[in-house]
Amino acid sequence: MATNRGIEGLIDQWEPKLRQAFLDAVYAMRDRADIAQITAMLELRDIEGALKAVGLDPASFRLFDKGLTNAFEAGALATETLIPVRRGADGFRTVFQFNIRNPAAENWLRTYSSTLVRDVLDDQRSMIRDYLRSGLAQGANPRTTALDLVGRINKSTGKREGGVIGLTSSQETWLRNYEVELSSDNPLAALNRKLRDARFDASVRKAAANGTPVPAALKAKMVAAYKNRALRYRAETIARKETITALHTAQDQAMEQAIASGSVDPSTVTGTWHTAHDNRVREAHRELDGESVPYGQPYQSSLGPIRYPGDPEATAENVINCRCFRELKIDFLRGIK
Repeated sequence: MATNRGIEGLIDQWEPKLRQAFLDAVYAMRDRADIAQITAMLELRDIEGALKAVGLDPASFRLFDKGLTNAFEAGALATETLIPVRRGADGFRTVFQFNIRNPAAENWLRTYSSTLVRDVLDDQRSMIRDYLRSGLAQGANPRTTALDLVGRINKSTGKREGGVIGLTSSQETWLRNYEVELSSDNPLAALNRKLRDARFDASVRKAAANGTPVPAALKAKMVAAYKNRALRYRAETIARKETITALHTAQDQAMEQAIASGSVDPSTVTGTWHTAHDNRVREAHRELDGESVPYGQPYQSSLGPIRYPGDPEATAENVINCRCFRELKIDFLRGIK
């Protein structure tokens, strides 16, 4: 029986590549932002003008798009190795080869990638508008707001750090709440934030014990560190999800091509669900661990049907932060007596 459990290794291989591609896209957007123009527009209280000066552009994600395509092809080629060589009555061998130019494969890649980038940028526009409005409402200095949005140059790395571009709307809300907690009479509440930099915890406890505010300079460092950690978390989340989606969809695309060519009988194919086997696995997926279903049949999780880990048609609760994988198997002996 042929299997492709190697999909687990492909996830480990491609996730860091997509993570870095996402970060590079964010860094490119930050570097391209026109800080002087953002500042000028904020001075005029022109939010849309400031947003335009940020220069959000789908082209920034071309390397991420390329990485997604390459991961997709890697998943399909891994599945290709499962397909047996056929020998016709005339003695000639037929070797199945995945065709990434197949209309179904091309359409999925084009549609999925463009939708993903559009959704990311739409969320960025919404987040940036809210961030800029908040700055104006608080009477913050326009240039300070622009720099807080884009980030400041780290003299050691030469890169902009501590900006909010790249964060989701939800993460930007977390950030604002974190700043409020640090500025409150009881800054200890900020220690409950998972994305905080724990190296500052002692300073927060000291301020709380003395009944004094967290020093402004220290608070600025803590907020910048939180932003950096939130961006890394965002990159890890999106890279994991999109790697798993691309690889498992490629499995299906390759298997569909093999079935269409007559190289595989679909009744001989099964898919087995595997989890990461740790306490972070959601209960709905822990219940699926080791379960095998006929090819083409979805798993019935308590969060709804799901065809494979990362299934774009499943509910968000079923796919976000999932670390599972599906192992396809072909039983060559089925039906042979």
